[in-house]
Amino acid sequence: MLTRIYNEHLTTCLSKTEYLMISMLLNLLQNFKNVKLEKLAAVFPFPIVFESRRKKLKRFLESQCLTIEAIWIPIISKWIETEFEPKEVVYIAIDRTQWAMINILMVSLVVNNRAIPLYFELIDHVGNSDLQYQKSILGRVFNFLSRYRVVVLGDREFCSVELARWLNKQENVYFCLRLKKSTYIQIEEETWISLQNLGLLPGMSLYYQGVKVTKTKGFYPVNVVGKWKRQYRGMTAEEGWFLLTNLDTLEQAILAYQKRMGIEEMFRDFKLGGYNLESTKLSGHRLYSLILLISLAYSQSTLAGRAIKTKGVSKYIGRTKEKHRSFRRHSDFYLGLSAPDWLLSCQLLAPESRALMRLSPHKFANYQQGLKAISLIQSVF
Repeated sequence: MLTRIYNEHLTTCLSKTEYLMISMLLNLLQNFKNVKLEKLAAVFPFPIVFESRRKKLKRFLESQCLTIEAIWIPIISKWIETEFEPKEVVYIAIDRTQWAMINILMVSLVVNNRAIPLYFELIDHVGNSDLQYQKSILGRVFNFLSRYRVVVLGDREFCSVELARWLNKQENVYFCLRLKKSTYIQIEEETWISLQNLGLLPGMSLYYQGVKVTKTKGFYPVNVVGKWKRQYRGMTAEEGWFLLTNLDTLEQAILAYQKRMGIEEMFRDFKLGGYNLESTKLSGHRLYSLILLISLAYSQSTLAGRAIKTKGVSKYIGRTKEKHRSFRRHSDFYLGLSAPDWLLSCQLLAPESRALMRLSPHKFANYQQGLKAISLIQSVF
């Protein structure tokens, strides 16, 4: 079942056939967690022969109605409006994932240590993205985030001086980009030094304000932050971070960049941790449409998990926060993806479940709480 914010938009921008196809495919993705066309065709609930179901899905994925601009941006923009006040700070992460000949560049909104897709492009070559791809995708995201203060987070692939200079010229845009440790900065007049020679050690932080970065393409003035996590429980990070930023303080830069890991977790959820995206053999517009559907399904699960947590019943779906762990073992995405499975099993095996409860009457109060939790979880979907 689609959430209200999905229904309000999809019923107006799609034909009845297109709406039903998207609704069915999103439910299949949530229930079976596999995006191989053969697998989807095998479970697609339509009374036609298998090969006809497969061709029907292929034709739908070729549909030109499936675009980010038409389907996803209106939905995510509406959700952002309900969650953030104008001029509030929002963190977006830009990153790239690749397997075989598939190369995807994506920008996502970081919320509660997880990223929600905002925009993506299929890159027509393997390897790193170039400046034009990066400016193109970020520019489109800035268009519908113009009411907010945006902090762009990126790893070393996205730390070119040209991109940083372009970001610095955008209105209400800040950046925190990880530098290569071979980068040179000018900390005093006529004194250039590479970051790896600054003496950063575990447990240390460095902050240089208003410095020039790189000799040949000098970018000035900009701030450089260094951070190497201290040893914790006998574990030490392999290396420190060096960050290029226009944020005002060391603390702001470090807190911001730590949020970037949300997009790494999102890619894991797209792949083996959730929908098995790497198993698909699709390409071109079919692949684009499939990633769009995954983005819809993923975001719906993440937001549903967030709602379950808000209602205080997440412990019925996954493990609660444990001692000695900074974050919960199970994310909002996991909660939202797993909850329908539990609800379905509760429904299918309700007679057996009631019979089992009758065998332990002394735990009746606990069972009543659990039944109330089931009702609250059902209200999310």
